[in-house]
Amino acid sequence: MDKILRIDMGAAGGPKASETPVGQYAGAAGRALTSAIVANEVDPLCHPLGADNKLVIAPGMLGGTIAAMSGRISVGCKSPLTGGIKEANAGGQAAQVMARLGYAAIVLEGKPKDDSLYKVVLNKDGVTISQDNSLKMLGNYDLVDKMKSQHGDKIACISIGPAGEMKMCAASVAFTDMELRPTRHAGRGGVGAVMGAKGVKVIVLDDTGMSMRPAKDPEKFRDANKAWVDGLKKHPVTGEGLPAYGTNVLTNVLNEAGAYPTKNFMFGRFDGCAKISGETQAATEVERGGSATHGCHRGCVIQCSGIYLNKDGHYLTKQPEYETVWAHGGNCGIDDLDAIAMLDRLDDDYGVDTIEMGATIAVAMEAGVAKFGDAQAAINLVHEVGKGTPLGRILGNGAGMTGKAFGIERVPVVKNQAMPAYDPRGVQGIGVTYATTPMGADHTAGYAVAANILKVGGFVDPLASEGQIELSRNLQIATAAVDSTGMCLFVAFAVLDQPETFQALIDMINAFYGLSLTADDVVALGKSVLKNEREFNKKAGFTAADDRLPAYFRKELLPPHNVVFTVTDEQLDSLFNW
Repeated sequence: MDKILRIDMGAAGGPKASETPVGQYAGAAGRALTSAIVANEVDPLCHPLGADNKLVIAPGMLGGTIAAMSGRISVGCKSPLTGGIKEANAGGQAAQVMARLGYAAIVLEGKPKDDSLYKVVLNKDGVTISQDNSLKMLGNYDLVDKMKSQHGDKIACISIGPAGEMKMCAASVAFTDMELRPTRHAGRGGVGAVMGAKGVKVIVLDDTGMSMRPAKDPEKFRDANKAWVDGLKKHPVTGEGLPAYGTNVLTNVLNEAGAYPTKNFMFGRFDGCAKISGETQAATEVERGGSATHGCHRGCVIQCSGIYLNKDGHYLTKQPEYETVWAHGGNCGIDDLDAIAMLDRLDDDYGVDTIEMGATIAVAMEAGVAKFGDAQAAINLVHEVGKGTPLGRILGNGAGMTGKAFGIERVPVVKNQAMPAYDPRGVQGIGVTYATTPMGADHTAGYAVAANILKVGGFVDPLASEGQIELSRNLQIATAAVDSTGMCLFVAFAVLDQPETFQALIDMINAFYGLSLTADDVVALGKSVLKNEREFNKKAGFTAADDRLPAYFRKELLPPHNVVFTVTDEQLDSLFNW
């Protein structure tokens, strides 16, 4: 990965592509690279949908190699949802293919003069960019089918649905999985709207004729990868729980802990939880001939995804993940797995973030637009988004916009981004992460649930304020580094509990690049990424006042524990004092 592909969508005479050396960004990958390019090259005060913003797509350090779990990809820009810097992360096949083609990043720059749509094709022979307005308003599924008919089935696709074309702030960027289905999404922050503003509907990647990226020390690299896989397989979460029940294994766990946000964060437990749990979901998938164990990209050994078939035995969607099941399930008072799976399918097809969409519908339900528990009404609302009706455009711009449109005070957002599936009163550490991460409310930025609830990497009382700042700080630093390697975040369970597995990861990086990194260097990498991101946000106008949860989390008691968020503002402001 020694080059950056830059595509100027606003160039005179039409889009122009150029390849440049990585230059000043040498050694950076994944989130480290997307955040560095955005921080260095994008005006923090620019309009997110204007010509001055850039969309950066980058595989991680170990993308395109035999390293297990290394197929994650980062998408960065100035977010139209938060107004700050954004890195959204996804699985799928694109990272591996991009890396084997030699690209450290694809950077979409400028803006077309009209509303034409473009298709970009990358292969071993180079880049072609063609105008194709026949793709307008196609859903991601039909779009990918069309790409397969034109380019064969040995490709990977990066695309947007109608929501991205309409530049909605909840719009995602879709990445195809091993079966060429657009099921893996860089969902958060409206990155799909920025791709839409650039006029790019789809990027088709074909690495035919390219080989795996070679390691500097192949033997040490293979040995380290074996130790890495062994560590992942022997940990109870990555080796047993996630493969058996997927990420939705957390539903019963969080419900029992009293931290499962229900009916727009009114309650910490959902009566219909058992009907939508990971255990029930896995049994349903197997009974119908689907699968409860599946990887989102080649080289995945955790296999936390699955295949969800409808009642007639036909493919409907990938296994809805925990966040999606919660967002469209308990948060909306819905306990129908088939309805949730349909909502997941629609979100993927229209190209919207399932977390933002579920949170938005719950806010709309509190406003009386629909009733809590009405699954068909929720499905109808997502169709409104896909059609771009006036109501759909409100909803498609997220929970914050919807709360303002309908005069709702209780809107669970930070920096205008909707909170995921953990109530910050019941998991105080994740509340710290929601408040302080540069990304807006984002559980993956510093997954304190690991220590607060799962007792991975130690234990910090989820209902107390003590220890939460240090916990979130350390996890945010570690996560920024992991996101830069291209590793799936779920490796953190094994890394936190097994020092030898963490060492295997460092050994892989060292053997591949011929380096001698230590654990301290990994920490330094994470800190440098966060520093770039926070400096961008400061220049964009963010202050300490933006590192806060909505006030009602300090006022409204959360049943069943009847607690409020107790970490003080002074404590929150100390998080980045490292």
